[in-house]
Amino acid sequence: MSSETRIPTGIAGLDRVIEGGVRDNSTLLVVGSSGTGKSTFAMQYLNYGLEHGENGLYISMEEPPEQIMREAKMLGFNLDQYYEKELFFFHSKGKDFVKLVDEQLPALVEANKNYAVKTRVIIDPLTPLIWAIQDKQEQREIITKLFYTLKQLGPVLITTEEHASPGETIGEDVLIPIYMSDGAVHLTYRPIGGAFNRALEIVKMRATRHGEEVYPYIFVRGVGVVVRTTPLVSAEDVRKYDDVFDKAIRTAADLGASERMLERLVYVKENWSYPFSPKETLQIFFESQGLNDAITREELEKRREESSTKAAALEVSELTGSMQQDEDIVPEEEPSQEDEPLIDIDNLSELEEMIQ
Repeated sequence: MSSETRIPTGIAGLDRVIEGGVRDNSTLLVVGSSGTGKSTFAMQYLNYGLEHGENGLYISMEEPPEQIMREAKMLGFNLDQYYEKELFFFHSKGKDFVKLVDEQLPALVEANKNYAVKTRVIIDPLTPLIWAIQDKQEQREIITKLFYTLKQLGPVLITTEEHASPGETIGEDVLIPIYMSDGAVHLTYRPIGGAFNRALEIVKMRATRHGEEVYPYIFVRGVGVVVRTTPLVSAEDVRKYDDVFDKAIRTAADLGASERMLERLVYVKENWSYPFSPKETLQIFFESQGLNDAITREELEKRREESSTKAAALEVSELTGSMQQDEDIVPEEEPSQEDEPLIDIDNLSELEEMIQ
């Protein structure tokens, strides 16, 4: 599990499956077609920050501030009380956005260097910029500079419209923003009736253990987006498979695994977040490291004998240096717990049987 401090998104249910929130100074891209609620995500994310003592910067490339605050109020978010105090707007369109990125935003970052208050940034939507700059290289360069500049203020949420062709999972027009962002969630809308016809999927989330399911969500006035999720690991399941890992680690050590491999197994144990047993994963990992049925019982016994012989020789050498005894007399070895086989197997497939 990550020990890094996380910043809650304020999106009900989402933080459960992204280790409690987003990383500071990171970018989160919200991708979806019309009707998926991208702007609602943005307003809810912004409102949470304002309510918790942060400042807000809303960069709009379509709607003016008055319309944004009016729509927010309809959802139950009163942004008016923060306007021009903790909340500020930039309203820009198309090619004018290049000037904003090159001049205005860097000046804003410089002016905020001496302020301790975190600023939560919204770009809603990025779509006009993508449409205005057709050259992919130029588009990539300006998006890179935009993301780099804004991340210096605080966590950034960006929305963008997608227009996927039939058969496409994600539209080609949003591939560059997805690639450049630190995290991306994909919203889909299927107008087939019923309460849960919208769903969220986490496409990527750098340096974060995240959920991999498709999560339905709804809109609740006064709350905003509510994503139906359950925590990745419940409190009672956190250490559920410790015994399985401990036996696997002892077996790996008995088979002559390197210290680095043992450290990796311990790390996997500490970060295992799946609700199912790690037995199959461990077996596959053992095989990938050469700890499989190629190591026979005969080879294992040979290793143990060699280890015991070395230990005995070392003990005799130490004793003869400090005690005058007959050279033919060799002190009896105390039984060593380390020499006792922890798990005896003919092949690795027996590991599952032994640890059930």
